[in-house]
Amino acid sequence: MTTAAHTPAPAQPALPRLSVLDLVPVRTGQSSAQAVAASVALAQTADELGFERYWLAEHHNMPAVASTTPPVLIAAIAARTERIRVGSGGVMLPNHAPLVVAEQFAALEAIAPGRIDLGLGRAPGSDPVITALLNQSGATSEVSRFPENIAEIQALLQPGGAAFTLTSGQEYVVHATPAASGAPTIWLLGSSEYSARLAARLGLPYVFANHFSGEGLDTAMRLYRGEYQPSEAHPLPQSFLTMNASVAPTLEEARARALPQLRMMARLRSGQKLIALETVEQAQAAERDAPDAARAAFIAAAESRWLIGTPSDAREQLAAFAAAHGVDEVMVSAIGGSFAGEPLDRTPGREQTLRLLAG
Repeated sequence: MTTAAHTPAPAQPALPRLSVLDLVPVRTGQSSAQAVAASVALAQTADELGFERYWLAEHHNMPAVASTTPPVLIAAIAARTERIRVGSGGVMLPNHAPLVVAEQFAALEAIAPGRIDLGLGRAPGSDPVITALLNQSGATSEVSRFPENIAEIQALLQPGGAAFTLTSGQEYVVHATPAASGAPTIWLLGSSEYSARLAARLGLPYVFANHFSGEGLDTAMRLYRGEYQPSEAHPLPQSFLTMNASVAPTLEEARARALPQLRMMARLRSGQKLIALETVEQAQAAERDAPDAARAAFIAAAESRWLIGTPSDAREQLAAFAAAHGVDEVMVSAIGGSFAGEPLDRTPGREQTLRLLAG
């Protein structure tokens, strides 16, 4: 008697480590205080569930975003969590003097030793007027000095500090903090070939902003890994990717909760006036009462790239995404919107996304 050979099923990709990116969304009828309270609760949820890190973005003068000052929010969240790494995703460096950034993150490292990440970006994070108000000495010159400013921050954060040569020829040493016992981990953020190549040249960890624009992802990751120059702190390239996510018990609920953010992104990309984030009911009513072909096309395209679905489908898609791009960590921007009757100081849709992804 012979038996047919048993062919084992192909192994499924492992679920990557999970992290969170937060813009501190502000919905209709919600105050900034309530939005921040909701984000603190979300961070505590991520901490309890074992997520790797929790990052705060920097955006300015946007009615739907309260994440304007990452260092302040990082301090608040670090003080209310136990083990999760907390950081910036990211500090838009052309808006700030390197010494100020170094001092802020040295203080954060003192508050939560070994738990602070400093993600740095080259974009201004807002329109030209806000950029000018943030950096009245000239943001354009600061963009061109981006690599030099990163090097200054790296030196300032070290126990030995950074040495500057005065016009007299005298050396002047500056420390971001008097007695550093550790330093934040610096990450370079971007969505272009420039940022990938710069991170590779500097030997820094790199994050591609896939949640904002997935265009150029494969090229950027290939350049980063192919051109990486090992540094003492990071002998091997290190990276993870970001992804928007709305996960719910049913696909219908996941899509409904994603709609307010989808509509906000469509408004942003088309140059329309920005407003506070709609509730699910407001977004659904607007789509029903004022249909728009261009907006519908944008939403359909975005839905195909975002993580929107039930727990099993979302985890499978997440694992496949990480495996396809060779990363073992994915940072989700939990974009699940709120129904009108849900609490203003919590975001049940975002908390649900984290819980269901964590299984």
